[in-house]
Amino acid sequence: MGGKAVELKLDNRPAVILMSGLQGSGKTTFTGKLAKMLKERQHKKPLLVACDVYRPAAIEQLKVVAQTVGVDVYAEEGNKNVVEIAQNAIRKAKQESYTVVIIDTAGRLAVDEEMMNEISTLKQAINPDETLFVVDSMTGQDAVNTAKEFNDRLDFDGVVLTKLDGDTRGGAALSIRSVVTKPIKFVGTGEKMEAIDVFHPERMADRILGMGDVVSLVERAQQQFDEEEARRLEKKIRKNKFDFDDFMGQIQQIKKMGNLKDLASMIPGVGKAIKDVDIDDNAFKGIEAIINSMTPKERANPDIINQSRRLRIAKGSGMKIEDVNRLMKQFDQTRKMMKMVSGMGNSRMAQMAAAMKMKGGPKF
Repeated sequence: MGGKAVELKLDNRPAVILMSGLQGSGKTTFTGKLAKMLKERQHKKPLLVACDVYRPAAIEQLKVVAQTVGVDVYAEEGNKNVVEIAQNAIRKAKQESYTVVIIDTAGRLAVDEEMMNEISTLKQAINPDETLFVVDSMTGQDAVNTAKEFNDRLDFDGVVLTKLDGDTRGGAALSIRSVVTKPIKFVGTGEKMEAIDVFHPERMADRILGMGDVVSLVERAQQQFDEEEARRLEKKIRKNKFDFDDFMGQIQQIKKMGNLKDLASMIPGVGKAIKDVDIDDNAFKGIEAIINSMTPKERANPDIINQSRRLRIAKGSGMKIEDVNRLMKQFDQTRKMMKMVSGMGNSRMAQMAAAMKMKGGPKF
């Protein structure tokens, strides 16, 4: 799978990234994820370019993705000349100080000569800094075959594996790397725009072997948890004042970190144990419904929630009284755990551990 992570070459201004891959591989969505990552983590100014001029609503899809992540799109409605579109976009990027241009190209349901000729011509015309091949890791051996065909024609710089939301699909990474001898640069780990990771071969190897990936878990936590907010919460935790408003905020942060099963598999020893366990990404919904049925005063003062209030909360949330009682008991235990972990000097991990503990999924 390679020795270490391989970074993008983004020295030129603007740097040009050409995306390639079959239709349905997640190419357009990943284009948005990459733009978001470059914007937020590397402070780049990306411009997305709509060069999929055949698929119905493809341009509109890219615009929606771009709006979601807060970046601009260049498109020429009605123009079928992708070389002309790309060149005009690069010219605009130079004039308006965009630092990265990411070109989304057309895919097909299978490799065909027309598609390969078009993208080959496009690459020769714009000479991109990076050509990335996007492939769905769920397609198994077909992913390997497709990667080889694209590499033979494009000589791409790196691979992007989408839908790699578990270490059980790490075999796709191993197979593709061995066949095309090109580095895997990124992996998509879920549908959310935050679900993108730089590919670290040694970490994937550890996960396949059941050793977990604590480093990646901590990195995701660092990306989502604000330091100032962490200090504020730590003070509340130490005084045992952590309330349901605080906890709801932590749930939202955990949800942004990605697929729950993927997160759990990063914990050493857990990956193999949950291989066949279905962890629902909607596991927080019941907890959220209960908390949303509380009054502001109850959320800020959990200790005032007596039996009559619990009955009202259960009815308002559509949950059973047993569910409310269970949440209250777990919340009390969690506050004690957070105070203990915070006392050890790691408030961020205390918050993350608390939210994971109360998600209502399997007990590890």
